[in-house]
Amino acid sequence: MSDGSPRAARRGAKYRSLLAALTVAAIALVLLAALLAAGGYDVAEALGALWRGSVGSSYAFFSATMVRAVPLMLAGLAVALAFRAGVWNIGAEGQLLAGATAAIGVVALPLPGPVRLTLALIAAAVAGAAWATPAALLRRRGVLEVISTIMLNFIALNLVGYLVRGPLQEPTHAYPQSATIPDVARLPRVPGTRLHLGVAIAIVAALLLSIVMRRSAWGFRVRAVGANPRAAASAGLVDVAHTALGAFLVSGALAGLAGGIEATGVTYALYEGLSPGYGYTAIAVALLARLDPLLVIPSALLFGGLEAGATAMQRDASVPASFVTVIEGALVLLVLLLPLFSGRWGAFAARPRQGASS
Repeated sequence: MSDGSPRAARRGAKYRSLLAALTVAAIALVLLAALLAAGGYDVAEALGALWRGSVGSSYAFFSATMVRAVPLMLAGLAVALAFRAGVWNIGAEGQLLAGATAAIGVVALPLPGPVRLTLALIAAAVAGAAWATPAALLRRRGVLEVISTIMLNFIALNLVGYLVRGPLQEPTHAYPQSATIPDVARLPRVPGTRLHLGVAIAIVAALLLSIVMRRSAWGFRVRAVGANPRAAASAGLVDVAHTALGAFLVSGALAGLAGGIEATGVTYALYEGLSPGYGYTAIAVALLARLDPLLVIPSALLFGGLEAGATAMQRDASVPASFVTVIEGALVLLVLLLPLFSGRWGAFAARPRQGASS
């Protein structure tokens, strides 16, 4: 006899989401092989380079894939939370850059190392939330957050460019970047790898957000507003505008924290190319995870592996990294199309068959 409890239903939904994500990833891999063959590349050599560069060794996995996955986890959580609340926050990239800028600014303060690092990460989260605030307030006045957050991304990018060539430029003024932060203000690393403590912060953030979304009143309000704001307001007496605003700001804080961790754990300085588009890739991470905070972790690992493998493919097999960019886009399209095909398959499976017993 099957267990019809809500917990069993949630567990079944999670398994189905994970199975759907694995199916999408498998289809994307087949598509990558087809594109490589169509482009005249050696498929075995290219996929071998992809494997070696992402998970082919412990160093590749911990120092390449996981290092790239950390900011994708936090930015993916940011996007997942906002989308779950019905807020289309496309500004994780700008919020990430704002967080990185704030962290670099705080680590310049003459404070003890651990205090300086802690304050830097807090400042990064606050800066991310602050960068999301204009779009959140404009949303309450009827301005689409898709437009405002994209515009804020460009403002953040150009602001970083101004700062690293002006007020925050390193003392010699030879390079367009800030001064390198001291060792005492850096996130500790796992010995023998480039992986840093930020991975623990990202995983804890995913666990906490999952618990909050499922077990707290605020999480229920966020899910209700995202599912049907009118019903949430009339039947659930939820303050829709206030709940969406809160989700927007927390989303910005998570993306800002991603920037702070990247600056204090990987780059150790602020410069224009600090983020290779993590905020945009995070949208794909969140969608592939079906907006589930726990599934964001393996989804971020997948995209981190693709990014790491793309570098190896370009280096070892002379395959342009743009091939992987195409696959990342295909992953998003497959995720969006999957419910349509699932619904049609469900309808087909539910049709009565000729000769079936009544």
